[in-house]
Amino acid sequence: MVTAKPRHKALTLAVFTALCATSHANAQQAQEEEATTLATMTVTAQKREEAAQDVPISVTAISEQLLQDTGVRDIKDLQVLVPGMTVTSTQSEAITTARIRGIGTVGDNVGLESSVGVVIDGVYRPRNSVGFGDLGQLERIEVLKGPQGTVFGKNTSAGVINVVTRRPSYTQSAEGEVTVSNYGGLGVSGSYNDALGEVGAFNIYAAKRKRDGWMDVRTGNGPRREKDDYDQDFHTLRGKLLLEPSENLDIMLSADFTSRDENCCTAVQTTVGATAPVITAVSGGGGQAIAAPGDDPFDRVAYSNRPTSQNIEDKGVALEVNWDLTGLGGATLTSITANREWQAINGLDYDFTTADILYRNPDEDESFTGFETFSQEFRLTGATDRLDWMVGAFYSDEDLNRTETYRMGPAYEPYLSSLVGNQVLGALAQQLAPFGLTVNTANPAIFLSQVSGQPYGTNFAGLGALDRYQQNAKSLALFTNNTWHATDALDLTLGLRYTREEKELSSVYSNPNGSVGCAATLANPAARVGGALAARIPGFGALPANVRAQIIGATAPQVAGFMCLPWANALHNGRSTMQESEEKEWSGTLKAAYRWNESVMTYASAARGYKGGGFNLDRVQSSTGLSSGGAGITPVNDTSFPGEFVDSYELGAKTTWADGNLLLNATLFHQKYEDFQLNSFLGTSFVVRSIPEVVSQGLDAEIMWQPKAVRGLMLQGGLMYADTQYGDNIPGADFVAPTGQLYKLPGGQMSFAPKWSGSASVTYEWDFGNLMGRFNFGAKYMSEYNTGSDLDVEKMQDAYTVANARFGIGAQDQKWMLEVWSTNLFDEDYVQVGFDGPLQAVGTPQPNDPLNTYNAFLGAPRMYGVTLRVRY
Repeated sequence: MVTAKPRHKALTLAVFTALCATSHANAQQAQEEEATTLATMTVTAQKREEAAQDVPISVTAISEQLLQDTGVRDIKDLQVLVPGMTVTSTQSEAITTARIRGIGTVGDNVGLESSVGVVIDGVYRPRNSVGFGDLGQLERIEVLKGPQGTVFGKNTSAGVINVVTRRPSYTQSAEGEVTVSNYGGLGVSGSYNDALGEVGAFNIYAAKRKRDGWMDVRTGNGPRREKDDYDQDFHTLRGKLLLEPSENLDIMLSADFTSRDENCCTAVQTTVGATAPVITAVSGGGGQAIAAPGDDPFDRVAYSNRPTSQNIEDKGVALEVNWDLTGLGGATLTSITANREWQAINGLDYDFTTADILYRNPDEDESFTGFETFSQEFRLTGATDRLDWMVGAFYSDEDLNRTETYRMGPAYEPYLSSLVGNQVLGALAQQLAPFGLTVNTANPAIFLSQVSGQPYGTNFAGLGALDRYQQNAKSLALFTNNTWHATDALDLTLGLRYTREEKELSSVYSNPNGSVGCAATLANPAARVGGALAARIPGFGALPANVRAQIIGATAPQVAGFMCLPWANALHNGRSTMQESEEKEWSGTLKAAYRWNESVMTYASAARGYKGGGFNLDRVQSSTGLSSGGAGITPVNDTSFPGEFVDSYELGAKTTWADGNLLLNATLFHQKYEDFQLNSFLGTSFVVRSIPEVVSQGLDAEIMWQPKAVRGLMLQGGLMYADTQYGDNIPGADFVAPTGQLYKLPGGQMSFAPKWSGSASVTYEWDFGNLMGRFNFGAKYMSEYNTGSDLDVEKMQDAYTVANARFGIGAQDQKWMLEVWSTNLFDEDYVQVGFDGPLQAVGTPQPNDPLNTYNAFLGAPRMYGVTLRVRY
C-alpha cells in the first residue's frame, strides 16, 4: 500500500474544508467589469452557444486564464481542476487514460476505444493518448460528464473532454513566453496573429520544451546509457487561417504538428518479493539489479538495463466551414473535415530490472503503433421561438497499424529456471514425501534442458515474438438533438443516434527464434517430463504406474506453461487470423429542464450510451482456446469483445445568487454499464474481459463565487462522491476465488475510482501603481483508491492532495508578466498505476504474499520555475 506523507494530512483536510473543491468555469470573467457576472458565461456543450446555467448537462468549463494560472498544457494537467476525473500514463506517454466518475478504458491496448472521448476543435481523437500533448493557446476546455453521443460526432460512454483552442482575430498581436524550471527545464513559445485585409485572419503558435528526467535509473551492465527517465523534449507547431468572404460564411483551416523525443517510462518496486535475489544473481554483476526490501519507492530510483526511449509524432489538418443559411430560417450548416496521423515508437524493459530478461528495442521494426484517421462531420442547426434543433451525420475511417515484439536476453533462461525450481520442483517434493522419495531441486536449469532435450542456453534466445496487427474501423452515425421550449419555464430535449461500426483485423504472429524450448517440450510433454523426473528422482520408476501418471499429469502442464509463455509459445508461430465485426446500435437521451425563477433551474435526464466493441491486439492464449478460458497455452483465434453500453440518469440543479456572482450547482447521477470493457495486466499479458455490470452513482456539486466586497477575488470549487462498483456476478475462471487472478473484482470498488474527490481554486488579482499582481492557489483531493485493475491490496493508494500555486507581477496593460509557480507544491508522493512485476508474481496473488513483487508508475514530484510572458 502506498501512503501519503503524514505531515501533509492536516494540510489536506484544511485545504479541502476551507475551499470546498471545483467547477472552475470562466475565471477570467471575475477580472472584467463589474457588470459582467458569472451567470453570463457560455458553453457549447450542445453545439450552440448557451448560458452555462441554462444547459441541462453536468459540465465543468475552464477558461483560458484559469488554465494558464494552473499551468495546464495537456490533458493530464487538467485533472487537478476537475473532481471525479483522473488521467494516468503507464509504459510510455503514448499510453494515457482519462476517467470520469471512476469510468475509463485502460489505454495499454489500442484495440479498445476510449470511454472518455477527447475532441479538439471539433475533431475526435481516436484514443486518449492521441490527444495527449501540448495543446497550445487555449480558449477553454469543457468536461462533459456522462454519455454524449447525440451532440458529438463519435460515441462515448462516460464523457467528453472538449478542447477549444484560440481562434484568429483581426487584431495584430504577438506573444512570447520563456520558462525556466527545476530539473534543468527550459521552455520557449511564441505566437503571432494578424488580419488578412477585411476578409480573414491567421495565427501561428510554436513551442519548444526540454527538461531532464526526475527518475534516477540504475542501468547495471546496460546497454542503456541514460541515467534518468521521464525527461521532456518536444516541439509543436500550430496554425489557423480564418476566411470570412461574406457575413454568412466563415472558413477555418487549421494544421498542427507535434514531436516528442524522450525517455519514458520506468517503474519502481513498491513491494519486493522472494524472486528479487534471483534477479540479482542472474544479472551478471553490475550491482543491485532490483530494489531491496525496505527501499522507499519515492526515492525515485528505478532499475532498467534497456532503453525506454520514445518517439511520438502527431500531425493533422482540419477544415471547418460554417454557413448561415438565411433561407432556412437562420439555420447554420457546419462541416468539419479532418485527416490526422499519429505514431509512437518506444523501447521497453519489460521486467523493470537490470537483469537482461525481457525487452523491446525502440525502433520501427519492433515497436510501432500508428493511426491514420479521416473524419467528416455535418451538422445543421437552427432555432425558432419554440424549438432549438440539430441534425447531424458523422463518418470516420481509421487505419491502425501495430508491431509488437518481445526479445529474450541472456538472463531469461536462468531466471525462468529459478521459477521452475521454486514452483514446480518445490511442489513435487511435497507430492513425493509420502512415498519416501526426494527430488533434487538444485540447478533447475538442467531440468528444463532435460524436458526440452536441448542443451542449456539454447532454449530461449533473441527475438521471441514478432507480431503485426492491421485494423480498419469505419464508423457511420446519424444523430439529432432538439430542445422544445414547451413553456417559458419548461424545456424538453430529445436526442437520438443511430451508429454502425465495422471493423476488420488482420493479425500475423511469428516466433523468429523458433521458440526452441517450447516447441521441443510440446512434441510429447508427458514423455519428456516423465523422463526428466525419472532422471531427477531416484526410485521414481518404482512407483506404481497410476501414481507416476498422476504426478506427470500434474507436472507437465506447469512445465509447459513456463516453457510456453506468450512470447515463447511455438503454437503462435506462423499463425494468421482475420476477424470482422459489425455493430448497429441506437442510443439517445431525454431531458426535462424547469426554470423556477431567474435564479433556479432543475433538470432530469435519462441517456443510453454506447461505445463500440473491438479486438484484443495482443497474444491471447488460454486453457480452452477461448478468451474466457483460464490459464493455458492454447492460442485464441477469436479475440473480440462486444460493445459497451450505459444507462445514465441524472437529477440536477443549477442556481444563481448574489446578482449573478455566486453559482451553486449539484447533480445526482446513477450510471449502469453493461459489458464494461476491462483491460487488465496479469503478469504476462493483457487480457480483455467484458464485465456484465458496473454501477457508478453519487453526487457532483460545484460552486463559483466572485464576492462584490473583494474586487478581483474568485473562489471556485467542486466535490464529487462516486460509488463505482463491479457487479457481484462475473462469469469466468479468472473471477473465481481463490485461484482466479481477478477474483477480487466481483462486488469490489473499481480501480482508479476514489469515493471522494474534490478540487478548489482561489484567484486574486489587484492593482498597485502601474502594475498588477495575480495569485492563484489550487488543490485536488482524492480519497483512497486501488491503482491496479485486479484490485490487489498492494496496489492501494492512500488519500492525498496535490496543490499548485502561481504568483505573478506585470503591467496593467498585460504587455508583460513575470510569474513564479509550482506544481505539486508540497511534493506529495502518490502512485499513478500499480501492477504485478512481470514474471515476478508467482502463483495467484494473495494479500501480503511474500513471493510477489509489485511495481508502480509514480506521479510527478514537485516542479517549480519562473515564467516571463510578453505581448504586444
